[in-house]
Amino acid sequence: MASFTTSRASCSSVTRKVLPSVYSASRPQSRGYATLRKSGWNSGAGGDPNIATPQQSAIGTFLPMSKGVLSDPLFERNHPEWQEALFKPSLLTEQVVGKVMDFGMNENDPFRIFGLPKDLLLEFRLLSKPCSVIRDMTLTAIDMLDAASVKPSSDTRVVLTGEQGTGKSFTLLQAVQYCVSRNWIVIYIPRAISLVNSSTQYIYDPRTQTYLQPTMAFQLLQRFLTVNRSALDGLTIRNDLELEKKPTVPAGTALADLIGVGLRDHSVAPTILSTLLSVLGKQTSRPVLLAVDDFHSLYCKTMYRDPHFGRLRPHHLSVPRLLLEYASGKKSFSRGAFLGAISTSHTSFPISLELREALDLPHLVPRSPYLKRSAVLQAYANGLRKLEMPERLSVSEAAGMFELWTNARGLHSEPNDELFLAKYTEASGNPRDFVWRGLLGTLET
Repeated sequence: MASFTTSRASCSSVTRKVLPSVYSASRPQSRGYATLRKSGWNSGAGGDPNIATPQQSAIGTFLPMSKGVLSDPLFERNHPEWQEALFKPSLLTEQVVGKVMDFGMNENDPFRIFGLPKDLLLEFRLLSKPCSVIRDMTLTAIDMLDAASVKPSSDTRVVLTGEQGTGKSFTLLQAVQYCVSRNWIVIYIPRAISLVNSSTQYIYDPRTQTYLQPTMAFQLLQRFLTVNRSALDGLTIRNDLELEKKPTVPAGTALADLIGVGLRDHSVAPTILSTLLSVLGKQTSRPVLLAVDDFHSLYCKTMYRDPHFGRLRPHHLSVPRLLLEYASGKKSFSRGAFLGAISTSHTSFPISLELREALDLPHLVPRSPYLKRSAVLQAYANGLRKLEMPERLSVSEAAGMFELWTNARGLHSEPNDELFLAKYTEASGNPRDFVWRGLLGTLET
């Protein structure tokens, strides 16, 4: 049978039909070039139906089944609930490496408000609750953050690196959840590519000679306030903030009220966002974590265009430029850290030469001293340190993942030692392959 259930909801079998979005099975297209073509155009290359197109070979999307079709005894709801320890700082010791911990379901959790990378979002939809396995790298990351809580963020500017599927995004999310549990102020950007892929409005500002992104700044302010509202109590701006053609925001205004100004008027949201981070950088009552996934996209040419149809550099856009200033140490928080994670999955945004050299990453092709480098991007990458993820899971970490998906009833085959060792060997210990091609691959057998 090609479907399985979790303790809270059941998921339908893998479908090979590509859906426009992981959020919806039917999403209206508003652009003419994205409309559905006539039948016959969706066959294989050259019209041959026997040749699979990229869409046909893409990974399937799991969607909840309607209650009306859950009449089989397999879908009965009286299965015992599986309980895991909550993700708490006091429990994160060497004794819990390889154990599964539950993030909980609080209303202001960062992954609920800021969002998740697509791969993590799909995994959490398959599981009955958001969980993760504690790894050695989890403890390394939180030890680094504990040390950074009393130092300026310019001293802790770290980027998670490693091969595809080694768990960089999961480790970054665990670091974010840890900081929230320790009462840090957190800014989490799970998909930095959305800052540079020309998906939101941008307006040229002759005063700063950059392109403002009012919609993106508005969304960041809104999500930041939802997650950190209680942590902003008592924090105010020290000087008057003058806004062009708008009333001046007086000194002593609470940060929550300052954010409200940007939420009421999108046109001033970029200025409010910059001022907010500046105020957070000067306060010392709470440490601040700025976490950015798909961090490498901030060093690539963007999909935004100038009046001559040339692709803009990331530092020509207001939000990426603001993040780059904190990543480079040009701006800093009095207490806190900058933590990023790179990805090699997005071919439209490859890791730039400047970032590879700054992080001492291997090059795909032989590099030459005659290759042109951007002095601006080199300055923004200066001083970054890498924290490399191991290529393989340890046996105890893989056993924790196996237990997690077994408890979530994500396996079609009978769970046993032979299945575990077979899938661990097939994936060569790679975390993503172990789950998707190994454990969830049993659904296709």
